[in-house]
Amino acid sequence: MPFRLIYRSHNRIPADQLKSELGAIFSVARSQNKKADITGALLIDGDWFVQTLEGEESAVRALYDHIEKDKRHERLSVIDAQDVEDRVFSRWSTARVSEDGQPDIPLLMNRDKGGASPAAGRPTTPEQDAVLDRMREAAKVG
Repeated sequence: MPFRLIYRSHNRIPADQLKSELGAIFSVARSQNKKADITGALLIDGDWFVQTLEGEESAVRALYDHIEKDKRHERLSVIDAQDVEDRVFSRWSTARVSEDGQPDIPLLMNRDKGGASPAAGRPTTPEQDAVLDRMREAAKVG
């Protein structure tokens, strides 16, 4: 049974370094998450990150423990952590979730090709929308 953890954290990355740091985060996350069979989505809203991680519980919790020690985050809090019947982001590898009114950019894992690629034009499912809405709500609490 998959495990889902949703957390939020305050971004400590200086504005002039944000673009390059986010590129580094996505690059490392895609590679490491694939190895650990972790999928999910990341919302960046102003100075807040909200991320959903899905996978085997010990792998997800180990990743969260690593994120807690990352100096680019502060004020981390777990929004939800529970076993779920199915992953809602089973094909997403650290997708970028946009703010309200913007399209989401799911990054699909292609296990045969060994990487992730943007899934332009692919709609989200109602199950994904429910989790994405929860993520957006958590970002607004700030």
